[in-house]
Amino acid sequence: MEDPLSMSSGFLAEYTRLKYVFPVIGVTLLGVFLKSFFSRGKETAGPFSRDTRRPRAPLVVDRAARKAVIQNRFQESKIPQDLDAIVIGSGIGGLSVASMMAKVNKKVLVLEQHDRAGGCCHTFVEKGFEFDVGIHYIGELEEENKLRLLIDQLTEGQLAWQPLDNNFDTIVLTNKSTGKPAKVIPIRGGGDAYIQSFIDAFPAEEAAIRRFFVLINEAESHMSTLVMLKVLPYWLCRLAVRLGVIPWLNRLKYFSERSLKSFLDEVTTNEDLKAALGYCYGDYGSPPAEASFLVHALLLNHYKDGAYYPFGGASEIAFHIIPTIVAAGGRVLTSARVTGIVDDGHGRVVGVRVTKGSQEVEVRAPIVVSDAGIVNTVRMLSKDVLEKSRSPLSQVVSSVKPGYGCMSVYIGLRGSNEKLNLPARNYWIFKGNKIDDDFAAFMAMKYQTGTVDATVPLLYVSFPSAKDYTFEQRYPGNSCCAVITFAPWEWFESWKDAPKGRRGDGYTVLKQSIARAMWNQTCELFPHLKDKEAYFEVGTPLTNQHYIGSSRGEIYGVSHDTKRFSLQSIIDMRPDTQIPGLYLTGQDVYTCSFVGALTGGLMCASTILQRNLHRDLLKLGRSLKQLEPTQQPSDDPTSVDTRWLGE
Repeated sequence: MEDPLSMSSGFLAEYTRLKYVFPVIGVTLLGVFLKSFFSRGKETAGPFSRDTRRPRAPLVVDRAARKAVIQNRFQESKIPQDLDAIVIGSGIGGLSVASMMAKVNKKVLVLEQHDRAGGCCHTFVEKGFEFDVGIHYIGELEEENKLRLLIDQLTEGQLAWQPLDNNFDTIVLTNKSTGKPAKVIPIRGGGDAYIQSFIDAFPAEEAAIRRFFVLINEAESHMSTLVMLKVLPYWLCRLAVRLGVIPWLNRLKYFSERSLKSFLDEVTTNEDLKAALGYCYGDYGSPPAEASFLVHALLLNHYKDGAYYPFGGASEIAFHIIPTIVAAGGRVLTSARVTGIVDDGHGRVVGVRVTKGSQEVEVRAPIVVSDAGIVNTVRMLSKDVLEKSRSPLSQVVSSVKPGYGCMSVYIGLRGSNEKLNLPARNYWIFKGNKIDDDFAAFMAMKYQTGTVDATVPLLYVSFPSAKDYTFEQRYPGNSCCAVITFAPWEWFESWKDAPKGRRGDGYTVLKQSIARAMWNQTCELFPHLKDKEAYFEVGTPLTNQHYIGSSRGEIYGVSHDTKRFSLQSIIDMRPDTQIPGLYLTGQDVYTCSFVGALTGGLMCASTILQRNLHRDLLKLGRSLKQLEPTQQPSDDPTSVDTRWLGE
């Protein structure tokens, strides 16, 4: 019998000889399947076969009417018969899939564990103040943009968008000694103005800045490859990665598996500039030393032309998508906590279990879509179905990590936006220019004394009331502010099993100490707001776990680090779970944020319906170019049509 070692050596020698042949074979196979993929669905009608926009109706402000749509509580009697699909979670990833399926006459039931639909698109109202919890600003909503077209189709053209100030973001680097702003950098949107904002702040670094944005543009250009690796057959993508095909095609791996910090260190030694170029890492939750450069590139290009906010507040998104689901016989039911995914004993998913108090209700459908995140989805599956399948889900959960916990402070202010001079923009306030070091030091702090006595390294400050022209009419004389940062799950973990509202004085002291530090730092930049506080509420990682079901208080799902964007993780975190009947949607499929989760929804619907919906959307867009554009809201707040307020 031949010696195993010599056999292995022979194989390695043969592999070395043929290693350049494998990628060529892989590229050929990939080309064949790409042609097949892009021709799918041409013969049948799809969700975007026709323009579904209609004249925009007045804004609905009646609370009972809104509640009937977005707070339709679960009852077994409300479950439609003969369901085509069940969607777990009503974030934009879940609602978008349900809406696209409904547009081809599929009956879909969406189940939301919170008491209102929308996920991070929901709002809450307390004592005359309305707060959004996740929709702070969205880019690429110009009339001709495909993102705008997609949202218009999902909402039948009922959503209106208000542009933020041209200076939509402002970076503030603080002097650590004084706590006062040391460098303030306004970021402007619109063509060359975006890059010029950085050049104006760092004129001696123009060459470095331009080189950085060349890299940004090249990285972003490879996102189409990432999408294909998530929607083409799993076996093919797995083979392509193993044969080393992707590096032959482009530099996706080069950008996705390297950190943002590594590129910043390449282009400049100026620490202020590094902080400025990496400023919006808070939009995806991983600091530059950990974050994949690819996701940062995607984000910067997303906002290069400016940003928008929905008229009437973030809850308008769910309010206008849900009727498209109901029109096809589906439902969106809230207060419906899914505690298990049901299988048939042979490895196929056939439904879900909903827990209401001590009662369990089993709901069946041939397709189950999870918008609950990959970690929660695995927890809901039986060990048996995971073992019987060839699904990579368990492997993914063990190899990636959840994002960092998040803290939010919601402040109601006495006085209108005009009276308080509140801008329609965001502020990114940093403790100093060593943003990685400051973040790491803060997250490594140990909670022992009941309070956290430290300067918070990053604050995102926003005035939602100033971004929506209708806010003053709906809540006259009031305005609001939201301040967000990150905090370790471990600080709050000891209270995770305590019911909401009964976590004790220790929990209250801790969260208030951090929240007050956040607000005090904010008031260093806005001192005139210090005595205008009328309402003060704090959300912690435990709050996020309670309301949006995050595993460790994160708001962006799985961490957007280089591990998540390795080629293997890219192909594993896909809509098709390799478990028959089960699909994933939302931000763990593509990237975080509204647009990332929505794109995850588009890919998931494409997979389920077996058609290239991106191609369909582009085709619809081309057909509409010669038509009259849909009615747009005025950019002038003095010309807001009061009929939108239901008057």
